[in-house]
Amino acid sequence: MAAVAPAGATAATLTGAGSTLLAPLESDWNTGWQSATGNSVSYAPVGSAAGITDISQRSVDFGASDAPMTAAQQTACNGCVQIPWALSATAVGFHLNGISTVKLSGKVLAEIYLGQITNWDNGQIKALNKGVKLPSKKISVIYRGDGSGDTYAFTRFLSDVSHTWASKYSYGTTVSFPVGVSAKGNGGVTALLTNTDGGIAYVAASYLLSFGGLGAVAVENAAGNFEYPNLKNITSAAASVTSIPSDNAVPIIDPPRSAKIAYPISTFTYVIVPQNTSKAPLLKSWIAYALTTGQEFGSKLDFPPVPAVVLARDQSALASLT
Repeated sequence: MAAVAPAGATAATLTGAGSTLLAPLESDWNTGWQSATGNSVSYAPVGSAAGITDISQRSVDFGASDAPMTAAQQTACNGCVQIPWALSATAVGFHLNGISTVKLSGKVLAEIYLGQITNWDNGQIKALNKGVKLPSKKISVIYRGDGSGDTYAFTRFLSDVSHTWASKYSYGTTVSFPVGVSAKGNGGVTALLTNTDGGIAYVAASYLLSFGGLGAVAVENAAGNFEYPNLKNITSAAASVTSIPSDNAVPIIDPPRSAKIAYPISTFTYVIVPQNTSKAPLLKSWIAYALTTGQEFGSKLDFPPVPAVVLARDQSALASLT
């Protein structure tokens, strides 16, 4: 259980920065932790890449990223540990007036973001959406312009399903997209998509839920099924995890065919903290709350509970903080 502040304890504040995907859940965590302990968190949703930079420079007490640190980032962070503390998904949103459902394969998504498919009534899209009257409308591609874990998850998926994408653009928190218009943060992307009839964008599932009038694409998984970023489908993707590597990175993009209902762009999101810090007791209290009571806040925001195999490693990593 998360720690409760003893009577008379002085309230303290932690500072954090990073993932915008996490921000809605982090806000609920902060409210609950403050109520339980009297302590609070000041969190800046500046994007995953900036969050890693900020904790590496020790300008915050913790960073948050939807992409695991690269080897170079781990070196630069100088003694940081990453702990997967939440589970969600990067949705693919679309805005087509009068259309509520769209199915897309990874191959077609890659060709849209490569600029090879440019219209909603393209033959490949129509073949996947029999019975849907798709308009003859230009596809307006939208992507994240800031360093983003959602960009990492989305482009890693594109790299898995498209040799052309993998060879030309690969994946990362920042990618040089060949077509489209950029926006900053999940909030900026969702707002732009809301105002763009014909638009398509990748965005944290919780943000898509909070905006009316936008649809979520049913994305084809490795089993050949078209799935939405719903709790059961994200949970199915996470269930494919059977072991945790030593750096605690747990990629669940494009899970195997055996995960029949998995949403294929599911992702863990990580808290990144120094292993040796004077704030260790406070950070342990905060992260322990997120991993226990805090998991109960997730379902309404499309964050299912972190699975037991991951939680076991999380507890070990948390104990290593001194």
